[in-house]
Parts: sequence; structure tokens; C-alpha cells
Amino acid sequence: MILDVLTSEERLTKLHPGFAAAFHFLRETDLNQLPEGRREIDGPRLYALAIRGQGRGLQGAKLETHRRYIDIQYSLTGPDVIGWKQASTCRNPAEDYNEAKDIQYFLDAPDSWVTVPQQSFGIFFPEDAHAPMAADGPVHKVVVKVAVDWQ
Repeated sequence: MILDVLTSEERLTKLHPGFAAAFHFLRETDLNQLPEGRREIDGPRLYALAIRGQGRGLQGAKLETHRRYIDIQYSLTGPDVIGWKQASTCRNPAEDYNEAKDIQYFLDAPDSWVTVPQQSFGIFFPEDAHAPMAADGPVHKVVVKVAVDWQ
């Protein structure tokens, strides 16, 4: 898991070949005007989800993992609060892995909570179970999904 701001993108683009396009999208798009829902950036290997909603609070947020995508969760207004736990230590699945949606939920409690300030982002890799939307107030964010296998 990484917590950072867009001015660090040059250092972070070295971590994955899809990060340059992901950060370009976050930097160059008027994110406040994106309608809620999915927006294709580069086919199935790179897309964004615009989300506006009420935070669920620490008790309402559920841990989730992904196998095929890395999440870059960018907070436009908020802040958002996101729980974190190493995925390999999750022991209580709420359901089986959904391959079509690339998600599995867990009933485990996060080991820590991270506040993602406005205009900041958290990067969550497949090994990072995360519980987004745990803020108590309204959250407006864009989640850029980057395929792990970038081909």
C-alpha cells in the first residue's frame, strides 16, 4: 500500500508500466465532471470508476481484495478513510472470490486505518486487503483500476 500525491508520480511510474497512463488520466481529466460509474481509459487493462457517496464509517466498511487489478484510489473531496490488512492474513471470507468482478470480501477487521486526504491517493496491490469508504461523511473519489498483467 502506498499513500501519496500526484506530484510524486514520476517516482511511482517506475513501479508498473500502467501507472504512467493512470496518473496522466488523474492529472489531465476534469475529475469533478466525471459522471458516476465506469470510464474506459485503455480497454480492460485500465479504467476508472467515479464514486460519490456517503462513507460507511469504520464499522460499515468491508475488507476486499482483487487478484487482477491494482487500485489507485484518488480522493477528490473527503477525506476517505480506508482500512488495510495484508491479504494473506485474512481468514474469514464473506463470500467466494467473484472472478467476473475481480473481488472477494472478508469479515476480518483491518489492522490499521489510513486517512486519504483530499487530492491524495492510496495504491492497493493484490496483496493489500482494503476497506474503502470508511469515512463518516460524504466521499467523492475516482478509483483507477490497473491490470496487474499489463500486456
